[in-house]
Amino acid sequence: MKKKVMKNRFGQVWIETVIYTLIAFVMIGLVLSFAQPKIQELQDRAILQQSTDMMKQIDSTILTMGATGNQRIFEIGMKKGNLIIDGVHEKIIFEMDSKSVYSEPGKVVEDGSIDVLTEKKSGGNFVTLTRDYSESYNLEFNGVDNQMKTITPASNSYKLSIENKGQDANGKIILDITLE
Repeated sequence: MKKKVMKNRFGQVWIETVIYTLIAFVMIGLVLSFAQPKIQELQDRAILQQSTDMMKQIDSTILTMGATGNQRIFEIGMKKGNLIIDGVHEKIIFEMDSKSVYSEPGKVVEDGSIDVLTEKKSGGNFVTLTRDYSESYNLEFNGVDNQMKTITPASNSYKLSIENKGQDANGKIILDITLE
């Protein structure tokens, strides 16, 4: 009789252990289901802030190019989003799908010389950072004018080269942007 009681008690301990473990997994799952979106939003906000800093670094480099023939090379890292060199409209644009609301949705907000636009869309937001150079510069990519080039995310950094090629017929400074 004593052996049977011990067997039942041993079985009961295992059942309780399994139930407690399942309860713990459910609790962890619930916490993660609430925390994960907030973590993603904070990560996106950090990426957008880094991208704004990258755009400001590019802008600062362009504005301090100096005389014809000067060339600047720097590294840019992109883990998310796209960097667009728009030689047609003389703009540099960074765009990204984000969980974070980076600026007031639907309104262009200026962050220094960078225009920030957050648009609501299903499942999140679409953030666009734009710097317009059409007043003073003619942007080329790999020596070709009126071309758009999209730089996509990569695990390694890109080396971006910007060279002052002098002035065009309209008096705008020609900047040739290349990837190395």
